[in-house]
Amino acid sequence: MGYVAIKGGETAIREAARLLEFQRAQGGGTPVQVDTIRDQLHLLTGRVISEGGLYDPDLAALALKQAAGDTLEAAFFLRAFRSTRARLAVTDMHDGGGMRLIRRISSAFKEIPGGQMLGPTPDYLQRLFRFEQLVEGGEVFRSLARDWLRDLPPPELPDSFPKVVDALRAEGLLPSPPEVTASAFDITREPLVFPVSRSAALATMSRAETGSMLAIAYSSMRGYGDVHPTVAELRVGYVPLMLSHPVTGEPVEAGEVLVTECEVVAMYTPTEEPGAKPVFSLGYGACFGHNEVKAISMAILDRSLQKGMAGTPDNPSEDPEFVLLHIDGVDSMGFCTHYKMPHYVTFQSDMDRLRSTQARQAKLAGEPA
Repeated sequence: MGYVAIKGGETAIREAARLLEFQRAQGGGTPVQVDTIRDQLHLLTGRVISEGGLYDPDLAALALKQAAGDTLEAAFFLRAFRSTRARLAVTDMHDGGGMRLIRRISSAFKEIPGGQMLGPTPDYLQRLFRFEQLVEGGEVFRSLARDWLRDLPPPELPDSFPKVVDALRAEGLLPSPPEVTASAFDITREPLVFPVSRSAALATMSRAETGSMLAIAYSSMRGYGDVHPTVAELRVGYVPLMLSHPVTGEPVEAGEVLVTECEVVAMYTPTEEPGAKPVFSLGYGACFGHNEVKAISMAILDRSLQKGMAGTPDNPSEDPEFVLLHIDGVDSMGFCTHYKMPHYVTFQSDMDRLRSTQARQAKLAGEPA
């Protein structure tokens, strides 16, 4: 959606921008620093990184500051900036099995190879206010980190953990992974033309708006669909960014990115193929940053769309065109906010048609004009 900023009187626009800055400063508080947003609001920053499609925590934090916390506007900032950057290299396909984990859980099994790792999560906390944070001082805040590091046990974790879905495949409960026969769909350079490939669907969902994906996935959970999955594995961690060396061609690690990955297992679909045994079906979700709701929602929608792509969709969450054209936050925000632009000509036309219709109706009824 190519909506751009509204044009108008130069003085009015300048004063509107000044008023926006005044709103930010009128309370007299200390300006929020970019590193503060990046570190202390890391879940929010990660959401903007994911929806903006550009992995840069500093720029995501700056975008949130400029957008006064509006995540859709902040994602728009990132996408606009990304469009000005040259593409220097393309990575090979990455495997989440090599992730440097900070969190790893499974709801399918109590015990999994390598063990459960709760990591940083509020899942087991009561949603009660901690009012001491209203007056949290700098030294108290820093002591939290010092105390945790002091009590940290020696690291005994392996470099990588086995995948739960690999164990299910070994038992014959999941199909073998499909062979990769084509390059990944590039959502930033190619338009969606239906019917779309699964790669195109995953690329679209990976930078979609979290709330939109949750809403449609929730419709499937509640009954407008039949995907009620089990989380085989949810991973949060850092994936090494591998690039080919310009001289030797060997893969070298150029950095790492924080990623959330989810694989859900759903009930099998009966098959009519002779000799084919029933197996579970698999849905996959992955996104930048620590965003478990988005990754789970994406995995559910991936599973739903696979059913819709294989035949006639029975529910909205299974319809690729319905789902993929309505989950992009920047697109939908642009369409929504474009109604604030001048529509004088079209509205005048609407009024003329309405007046003419009223006049004809009055004439047929014998009423005075």
